[in-house]
Amino acid sequence: MKVLVIGGGGREHALVWKLKQSPRVEKIWCAPGNGGIAADAECVAIDAGDVAGVVAFAEKNLPDLTVVGPELPLVNGIGDAFRERGWAIVGPSKQAAQLEGSKVFSKEFLQRHHIPTAKMYGAFGSAKQAYGALKNVKWPAVIKADGLCAGKGVLVAQDFGEARDFLERVMEKNELGAGGKRVLLEEGLEGDELSFIVVTDGSSYAPLVPTRDHKRVFDGNQGPNTGGMGAYSTDELLPEPLRKTIVSDIVEPTLKGLAADGIPYQGFLYIGLMLTGSGPKVLEFNCRLGDPETQAIVARMNFDLAEVLQDVAAGRLDALKLRWKPGVSACLVLASGGYPGRFETGKKIEGLTGAEQITGVKVLHAGTKRVDDEILTSGGRVLGVTAIGPTLGAALGSAYAVAENIRFEHMHYRRDIGRHASTLKASGN
Repeated sequence: MKVLVIGGGGREHALVWKLKQSPRVEKIWCAPGNGGIAADAECVAIDAGDVAGVVAFAEKNLPDLTVVGPELPLVNGIGDAFRERGWAIVGPSKQAAQLEGSKVFSKEFLQRHHIPTAKMYGAFGSAKQAYGALKNVKWPAVIKADGLCAGKGVLVAQDFGEARDFLERVMEKNELGAGGKRVLLEEGLEGDELSFIVVTDGSSYAPLVPTRDHKRVFDGNQGPNTGGMGAYSTDELLPEPLRKTIVSDIVEPTLKGLAADGIPYQGFLYIGLMLTGSGPKVLEFNCRLGDPETQAIVARMNFDLAEVLQDVAAGRLDALKLRWKPGVSACLVLASGGYPGRFETGKKIEGLTGAEQITGVKVLHAGTKRVDDEILTSGGRVLGVTAIGPTLGAALGSAYAVAENIRFEHMHYRRDIGRHASTLKASGN
């Protein structure tokens, strides 16, 4: 098999790393890739969202399978473009990708199919309308920019002033561009978050192992939201009664609802949940794998990913093929100084060579580039130190030990990934 992976972050490096382990795979391209992916695949200088550019490359090179990492090419219709040509691809159609591409589309879908979610106060296309609606909400309230905003389009506002400031930046100053032209206002939910991801071929589906992400930039869940500062995966996140509830009340109604609406869905479906006192509720849908959840999930895979994804693209998914390593995996994100705000790039990264010698640890690259023999920073989230172990403490211990030996100017990372799990266990919850 020749495989094309689209994207250039930590999620895509994890996919490339796992696909490369398959005896079926003889060639991997990654568009555009990054400094770490370059060691495992041939990087192609095409922007991930450039559907026409990717199609032109595929016409020339004829990959046997294409796997889409980020949301932008999916929202731009790459799934449709490939299927029209009879090419195997893992990823939903442009219409189905609106579950992520439009928060309002997603909310209306949830309401239409009676899937548990937060109460919606309204959707607004002008700042004046949105300001007026703030007078009638209960705090905290959640404001979501409707379109794609690279993880920066959601605010849990504690009061009117905080909400007004966010709306002003998004709707009047256009800080998030076209993604912020419309906003959704909904109630705030309390509880623990859980990422529940399934892969589906359009009829059958298989859940992946559960993960928990850490969105806020600083320890103690402080500071602004990011794309994700770390994640871990353990079966203890999902007791069997909770798993059954999520499947019966959320997963299956979602897949049936898509079918009823005439929206075939093939690929990965990420369901972001809040585990509230009245049961799990949907916070968001993503039409692809999460990042850094993917790094933690891939570390636990005990199956041939290329074989399974080939089956997904062909409409013959066998859920029994997905086998998982016991124990725990964790991914710790090392970020550029200033992220998720402004940050500098081009910083030399040191300490990577020694990290590769540690058993059970893989450093997956996100925002990096290779210049001659050096690896330099090129993004906000730079590296994902990913480790496996028999316990959460063991996996995190390995990840943090490696992180302490990696250096680049103004590097920062959270030092409390997974700590909440220990607190829950100690309290008996």
